[in-house]
Amino acid sequence: MKKQIIHVSPIQTAKVFALLYFILSLPLIGFMAISFSFAPGPKMSIGFLIFFPFLYAIFGFIFTVLGAWIYNLVAGWVGGIEYTSVSNETA
Repeated sequence: MKKQIIHVSPIQTAKVFALLYFILSLPLIGFMAISFSFAPGPKMSIGFLIFFPFLYAIFGFIFTVLGAWIYNLVAGWVGGIEYTSVSNETA
């Protein structure tokens, strides 16, 4: 059965993606801390490393709201993303 996603909730989608961006940015803190500790010159503050996941989540939220809003406009003009689903129910 073919279905179309013709509307996504910008705020709900952005909340989910902001949390995903936050979680995915946590390993980056370790890589950044290690790479900056070996880099010559001024060192990055620990405050920035703590703030980084929050900054990533904030920008992820903002750009996801914008992206969902644009998607809803485009889906209204040309139709939504089409996918096929199968029911697992037995008759």
